[in-house]
Amino acid sequence: MKPCEPCAVIGILDDGWAGLADRARQRLLAADLVIGAARTLDLVRAQLPTDCQLQDMDAAIKQVPQWIAAARADGRSVAVLATGDPLCHGIAPLLIGKLGAAQIEVLPAPSTVQLLCARLGKPWQNLRIASCHGADAGEWWLGASPAHGLYRVLRAIALQPLVAVFTGSENTPARLARALLTAGYGADLRLSVACRLLLPDEQLFPDLPLAEVAEREFPEPNVLLVERVLPGGSAALGREDHAYLQRAPEKGLITKQEARVLSLAKLHLAADAVVWDIGAGSGAVGLEAAALVPLGHVWAIEKNAGDASNARANAVRFRASNYTLVEGRAPALLDTWPDPDAVFIGGSGGELAELIERILGRLKPGGRLVMNFVTLENLATATHALAAAAVPWELVQLQASRSQPILDMHRLAAQNPVWILTARKEEQ
Repeated sequence: MKPCEPCAVIGILDDGWAGLADRARQRLLAADLVIGAARTLDLVRAQLPTDCQLQDMDAAIKQVPQWIAAARADGRSVAVLATGDPLCHGIAPLLIGKLGAAQIEVLPAPSTVQLLCARLGKPWQNLRIASCHGADAGEWWLGASPAHGLYRVLRAIALQPLVAVFTGSENTPARLARALLTAGYGADLRLSVACRLLLPDEQLFPDLPLAEVAEREFPEPNVLLVERVLPGGSAALGREDHAYLQRAPEKGLITKQEARVLSLAKLHLAADAVVWDIGAGSGAVGLEAAALVPLGHVWAIEKNAGDASNARANAVRFRASNYTLVEGRAPALLDTWPDPDAVFIGGSGGELAELIERILGRLKPGGRLVMNFVTLENLATATHALAAAAVPWELVQLQASRSQPILDMHRLAAQNPVWILTARKEEQ
């Protein structure tokens, strides 16, 4: 074999040597160095020549490119074993990124996702693949940030009706089911688990409810299919006011639907935006923003304990897994949040001028700050703060009237006027 031949990255499943194609077998038999996880090396160890070096990459994946480069520099041929298709949540992208595509030859096996769908008879061309196969992510909690190890999986499930999930020894189907229950899902989802595929004790557990999976242990390794079996959620924009839990006895302390829709429009939200919601109240603005930024995240703060509790309950109601609420008084805690693309202020707790200054310092270039006011004094404070910062602004006064029955007829009842103040940070 020529020393310059690319490193072979070979997909293998639990049927081992028997399941490999001839080309993959030839590359393994000719290799001077075979790198793989301990369990994949065990699948081929008996078939390899005695002078072939086997290198365990468990807990050392980042070193694999250096091992390959060093071996090839010495004129040694190298093969790397990976599970299934090495380009599907596997090691091949890492190796190509470090060594270059010309130095890597990928010889895939079927992905375990393909086998799972084949066992269930599910077409998978529109399926989304996610993974929590890795470090222990811990249990999901309401309001977990994008740093959580289950975050990407929950967002995939929020966006797609059919999602396959690569699980792990700690991040099990039961843990994921508990996370989905915490996030507000229930009878709308069904989970199917395929365990020990291609082994004599292979088992399939189709169409299980979340509550059952959450309390059950499954043989390992396994792979999971999450399927939405009922229509998903409500409208993302302009939900009815009564859809939100609100503070009692002062029910109605919520950014009304008309002001909410216009304020969200003024924010100019991109799908991947980072949004701050200051003075979240019942969470109406922030939760609708979360639905409008499916690839982004909303960070909200609320000082009133009752409102914060309602906002969390509303987050569960609308399954907002990209929404983090903290209880406190702004501008405290804002320094721990990522810089925003858009900020909404619905309440300031008396620190409005300082808050505006802080936000303008953190707002990304081109970002927008939208504020709602019902008093002249707060409006004046805000416009003075924006003028002092030399930030251009525009103002809309919104006064809506809603129909109310009167006898067998209807009249229009006026709502309180709201000022919607919009500022845009100039591009640098």
